[in-house]
Parts: sequence; structure tokens; C-alpha cells
Amino acid sequence: MEQRVAPGRDDRNPGTTGDGPGGTAGPGPGSGTPGSPPDTAGAPGPSEPAATRPSDGGDDGGDARRRIPRTDALLRDPRLAEAARRLGEDVVKGAVRRAQDRARAGGITPEQVRDTAVALLPGTAGGLRPVINATGVLLHTNLGRAPLSAAARQAVAAAAGPTDVELDLATGVRARRGRSALAALAARVPAAGGVHVVNNGAAALVLAATALAAGREIVISRGEMVEIGDGFRLPDLLVSTGARLREVGTTNRTTAADYAAAVGPGTGFILKVHPSNFRITGFTRGAEIGELAALKAPVVVDIGSGLLAPHPDLPEEPDAATALRAGAALVTASGDKLLGGPQCGLLLGRADLVRTLARHPLARALRVDKLTLAALEATLTGPPTPTATALTVDPAGLRDRADRLAAALGADGIDARAVAGAATVGGGGAPGVTLPSAALSLPEPYAVALRTGRVPVVGRLEAGRCLLDLRAVPPEDDDRLAGAVRAARPAAQR
Repeated sequence: MEQRVAPGRDDRNPGTTGDGPGGTAGPGPGSGTPGSPPDTAGAPGPSEPAATRPSDGGDDGGDARRRIPRTDALLRDPRLAEAARRLGEDVVKGAVRRAQDRARAGGITPEQVRDTAVALLPGTAGGLRPVINATGVLLHTNLGRAPLSAAARQAVAAAAGPTDVELDLATGVRARRGRSALAALAARVPAAGGVHVVNNGAAALVLAATALAAGREIVISRGEMVEIGDGFRLPDLLVSTGARLREVGTTNRTTAADYAAAVGPGTGFILKVHPSNFRITGFTRGAEIGELAALKAPVVVDIGSGLLAPHPDLPEEPDAATALRAGAALVTASGDKLLGGPQCGLLLGRADLVRTLARHPLARALRVDKLTLAALEATLTGPPTPTATALTVDPAGLRDRADRLAAALGADGIDARAVAGAATVGGGGAPGVTLPSAALSLPEPYAVALRTGRVPVVGRLEAGRCLLDLRAVPPEDDDRLAGAVRAARPAAQR
């Protein structure tokens, strides 16, 4: 069954940006325009016809555009003045300018400009907009992968000001950076002798290759020479560190003997990579970590998806604890995938190797900031993450939610139907695994209308309908989702 995000695709379709493909939320009416030039809207330009010059009132001479309020008058509106203090004057002027332009085009009356400008104000001064992920892809790369838990968000807010990230308050001297976050990570993976955190999963592998194999060889199976997303290929990444790749085996079969024949004095380490985005089936074979650990070279295992321990619903997904117990010297993983935390790269393994990596000059360039450390620690020590909850949610509960939403919207005359669906993990995790789900099915034009609405909702297109999969939508967002559908109705019916 063909599936596609509108417009574009999701992690089940090849060829989009990110580790796992997917549709992205386009700009909507709430986006600001910080950094724009000084506003001249409302004041006549040297070549502007007199009939189009706005004024504060009086006879419009038959042209309503002359009644469009001037920018300086609009900025005195208490609502816009408060927004200027909160968001910045350039952002507010951008909303005012767009409202004035709508009035000039005849889309609204001059009397509606003030309220329209207020409605066009973004929620924050930043350009990123919150999105409801109804694609059915839990870890959607184009939507920022794992949503942070409430505990992690609170931790980020608390860490936004000055913190003790690198200071021992008791002694007043410098302390290990992010020590409490590192301690929390070590506690979650007792099999690791040492832990370190960098800014993403690819950085973790780059640091390992640079510190342990620059000018030396990395032995890797031909079947694991993967592309990790957005055109970035693992071989290119590794070669950029100054390491040489020693390819062994074939695409579908590589044995421990193949690795053994390649290991020698020039070997930096043996690398095993989880394919993540694809699966090879049929006449296949791969060497086990335990077999490779018996060879005379460290074994580095890139598990990709960030699962720290076995998960009952994902029995074939590799995890850090199992890899370390099997003999891996070092495990690399991402923090913003199945772990459910912020974007970061995790390094876990032998204490001496981790210490070598942490003290390498490149580690400074790859280190994470205090906000990431705060979010990571709260993810590790706090309640279940949204990703964990979405992964284990009861499909019957999803169907009940879809039925309620369809009934409520149907009562408003909207063609909404509750249908069964199939979600995926995404983000390079659990390839081939589908998760039973439920979705709200709407006419296809709703896809664009929802994506570009004031509350952007990103779904997927399937069999000529727009599906809003509920697996990754928390129940507390059902009212927002229904409201977005109602608001999108006029645009969807044009």
C-alpha cells in the first residue's frame, strides 16, 4: 500500500531529507520576520499613487485602502506594544506589514487590520513552530525526532540561565562538565566502564575514528557501508577522519573469519554498524560481537537508535547493554531516537577508551551545551518519555480516540472517519517493524490546509485521503487537533 506525506513523504518512503524521510511543516501565517528592514508601511512612498496612500481616517475618496491604519498608529495598540516588548519590534512590524498587505489586497477590511496583526503574531521570537506529528512516524527526522518529556522541558528552562554546569558550588572550583548527566547515563548502563556525550550520533563515531584510528585501518563489513540520511554516507564520514577503511566479506554475508584475516598491526578497530534504515533478508550472515571480541582489536558497535537496554516490543533492535556484555569495547548511539531525549551522541564502553576520546582535542569541538545536558539527565532519570509512551500505547485506546474525534468532527459536517493504521518507529530505528495504530481520515485537501494552519498538523496521504495517525499524538492534544481540523475546513473546501 503506497503511503506518502503531503507534500513529500515519511520514513517509509525513500528520498527525503534527514535520516528518515518525511513531510515538513511549511511556513504559515504565524511566522515572524525578524531582521527585516525598517518598516515604511502606512507612509506614502515617493512613487505611490495618492489613491493608495493609507491614512488614519476621513474621506477615503472611494478607495478603502486609504483607511488602512498607519504602522505607528498600529504599534500603539496595547496588544502590539506588549508583543513588541516580548518578541521584539521587528517581529511585530512584520505581522503588522502582513496585515496591511492583506487589507490592500482586499482580503480584509481596514477595520480588521489591528486584530489581524495580533492574530499573526508568532508564539515566540524564534522561527521554529510547534507541530502536531500525525504522520504515524514516532521519530520523524524532519520534525525533530524525539519530543522531550515535560521533565526535560522543565530542566531546559531551569538551565537557561547561569548554572553550575562546570562549577562545584561547595568548593568554588571548576568541576567536570555535566557530571550529573554523565552519572545518570552511567547508572542506566552499568556495563559501561566509562561514558561521554557529544553533539550527535555521527559525531560520536567521528570522535572514535579520529582518536582510535586516524592513519590506521577500520575493518568493516561491506554489508554495513550504509548511508545515514540526507546523502551522508558512513564511508565518507569515516575516511574524513584520516582513517582507512578495510572492507571485508560481501553485501549479504560476512563471517568472523573475514574479519580475522583483515586484522593486523595497522588495525585501529573493528566496526559493526546497525543498518537502521533497511533490512537484508534471505541468504545472509553476519559475525556476532562475541566472535569479533576474541580478535586482537577493539570492537566498536554503532547501534544507532539509542536503545540502552532490551525492549520487549523491539526484540531485534540492538541495545547498548547487550552489546557491551557481548564484548564490545565501545558503543555509540543517538540520544534523540529511542532514548527519547535531546539530540546528542552517546559513547559508552571501556574506561580507558572513553577517557582517550574525552581528552582528544576534537572532543572540545563536539561537546554539548548545558541545555542538552539538562534535557539528557531529565530524560534518563525522569518519567517515561513521549517516545516510550507512544511505543507502548494500547491500540484499542487509539481506536477509541479516533472514533471520538471522528464523531465530534462529523457532527460539524466534516467528512472525518476513524480508520485503522500502521505506524513506524522511524529515525533509523526498528526497520521493518510496524505498530498497529488508528487514524483520522479526511479528504485530501486537508493535508495542505492543516500543515499551513495556525496550529500546523502534519499527516500523510494514503489512497487519496489525508490520514492523521494518533500513535505519536498525545491524548492531551486531541482538542488542539480537532480545533486545527475545524480551522482548516474553509481552506480545504475551496
